[in-house]
Amino acid sequence: MAEQTAWAGHGVLADDGGFALRAPEGTSYRVDLTDGVFAPGNPLLAEYCEGRRVIAFLGPSVDRLYGAQLRRYLAERLAPGSWSVVVIGGGEAQKTMDSVERICAEAKAAGLDRRGVMIAVGGGVTCDTVGFAAAVYCRGVRYIKVNTTLVGQVDVGVGVKTGVNALGTKNMLGSYHPAHASINDPAFLRTLPARQIRCGLGEIAKMAIIKDAQLFRALEECPEVFRQPCPPPSWLAAEGGRGVEDYVLRTSMALMMEELCPNLREHDLARLVDFGHTFGPVIETASDYRIAHGESVAVDMAISSELARVLGVIGAEDCERIVRLISRLGLPVHDPQTCTPELMQRALRASWERRGRRLHLVVPDGIGSAVFVDDLEDIPAAALEEALDALAVRPGSLPGPLAVAH
Repeated sequence: MAEQTAWAGHGVLADDGGFALRAPEGTSYRVDLTDGVFAPGNPLLAEYCEGRRVIAFLGPSVDRLYGAQLRRYLAERLAPGSWSVVVIGGGEAQKTMDSVERICAEAKAAGLDRRGVMIAVGGGVTCDTVGFAAAVYCRGVRYIKVNTTLVGQVDVGVGVKTGVNALGTKNMLGSYHPAHASINDPAFLRTLPARQIRCGLGEIAKMAIIKDAQLFRALEECPEVFRQPCPPPSWLAAEGGRGVEDYVLRTSMALMMEELCPNLREHDLARLVDFGHTFGPVIETASDYRIAHGESVAVDMAISSELARVLGVIGAEDCERIVRLISRLGLPVHDPQTCTPELMQRALRASWERRGRRLHLVVPDGIGSAVFVDDLEDIPAAALEEALDALAVRPGSLPGPLAVAH
């Protein structure tokens, strides 16, 4: 197990094995990068279990791909009778309080005590749901995230939020419950369907657009990253010979953690990382999850960028670069069934209510930079309609329902 790096103050520190975070309010945790997390010779996961009672949860697809490896690893590394593995449902339809209760029931039946550990092996849905169960089981037990999707590795896996969908709203119920460990193994990405990779690239593009022009450039030059080999651009090769995948993965993880760190529990509701998450949740829910999370983020980013152009916040050329990049990553920029003026106005008002009667809409004002539009009155209905109309005429369409992968 990687040692927590000691340093004065707070912030995010990178090392060869991952990243350590210490927030101003005192929370600290690590996100580890490792190869072969379930290889018998890799001690990382077993050391985080620390000889405690363990129950691991994973979805059917992850069980099919990695279940046998996980069971062999636990059998070789943990004491006999101290662990069990449970397969749970996958997909947004399973991200409910009923699932949380079933997870807790499985933990109780397995004899998990207050010193026990839940392990979530999967993507964002699995980690969010198991994490919330761990937060409420016996008023809180440790849990470990083994993130198997790109969205999980760059987004869910680096933060402290858990939650489920309820009352017709995405992530309506949840908690801040930092994982005891969060482990990323890039090898998992090799078995992801292309659509799952594209969804992860949506979250990576989010951080590039609002925080890092160089990461944006890397995505522009290598839009097929994680899907096919891409030789590093000369400017990246000159920085130490890092591969494109390693650069993109580590940079997006670091950016997300650095942005989260000062405001880990969201006492300040104006958050740059909410870019793509104002219109997106309503689009996702209204589509009955036909539109995947990363796709809803992409459509939201396109709407927000075009809206910034209409409002005079960003120039037309930079706006076009952003929307073009989203499309080149294979992501949608518009959905005719959900991107209606009426529904998008409803999304703005829902965000305004959720964020303490302030809108805090994140819009880019350049490549690698963003600002807030704080008041509903600052977005005339005509401006929103103009932005939606600009996207409606662009080519591209959404695929069918997202197959449950990891």
